[in-house]
Amino acid sequence: MKSLKYKNVEAFVFRLWQREVSGETISQKETEVLEKWKAHVENDLDKTHIKESRERILFALEPYFVEPTIANHKISFKKYIYQAAAVIILLLSLGGIFTYNTFFKPDVYVADSRNKKIHLADGSLVNLFPGAELTVEKSFPADTRVVALKGDAIFSVAKSKKHPFIVNADGFSTKVLGTVFKISQSGNDKTVDLYEGKVAVSSTGVPVFFLKPHQKWTNFGIPRTAAIISFSTEKNSGKKHSTLLSLSFNDVSLKEVIEVLQKNHDINIKYPKEVSDKKITADFTGGTTDENIEALAFILGLQVEKDNQTYILKK
Repeated sequence: MKSLKYKNVEAFVFRLWQREVSGETISQKETEVLEKWKAHVENDLDKTHIKESRERILFALEPYFVEPTIANHKISFKKYIYQAAAVIILLLSLGGIFTYNTFFKPDVYVADSRNKKIHLADGSLVNLFPGAELTVEKSFPADTRVVALKGDAIFSVAKSKKHPFIVNADGFSTKVLGTVFKISQSGNDKTVDLYEGKVAVSSTGVPVFFLKPHQKWTNFGIPRTAAIISFSTEKNSGKKHSTLLSLSFNDVSLKEVIEVLQKNHDINIKYPKEVSDKKITADFTGGTTDENIEALAFILGLQVEKDNQTYILKK
């Protein structure tokens, strides 16, 4: 069914209202249109949004319940109430459904088997990867441009110093003013790769991190964990290098902390198994490998011995 322009819908609704108040019979054509609307939208309705839509309509109609005073015209208050009631009934049954779908129901974009490009109203471009889903509220763009993402996508955000752009993903969010970045989500593994500009990444339980170009934020698949990795390329050989710039844990088991340290520092760490479930809160930012292991040992109350690339934590 083709969508109608707002002014046409408005005229149609109030034409039906006039019929309701005057007692005239609604035409067969009007009845058919009503039935088409109902069949078209009712299957996708969300009860919570319908309720919100009705509350907005009632709030907007509240002034009509105050008896008006018009010079040289006497209006029956009783008749006015009946007219207002007719409007409410009609809008709740017809306008409520239409209003929700037209003005409140979010736009949801899904990339099925291949990438899908989404052009947003503010000029931003989103490239959804297969299986990804982007939800955009009808209020977008507002003072703060907010969208929700499931899966992976690359964002090219239109620049605006006054209107931040926020992507709410699964358990973390990315805030920008205008930049190009990629969000990846695979199970518990979350990453944000920044190509140009600046972004702020926030996640539950860890500090907010600010990325620069050629940097990545990741949680290594562990909740309440966050790290910044910097990437560089050698001019002559073209070989790529990665450097761990910062690493934070908040109430994370020692076993998981050890796994991350071993992988990112290319070392082996031995420790008493009875403390493997001990919760660790630590920030390993800016330290060398030796300094980070010393800090971890201090938190555990253990001593450190080093044998080549193996660190031994013991009592």
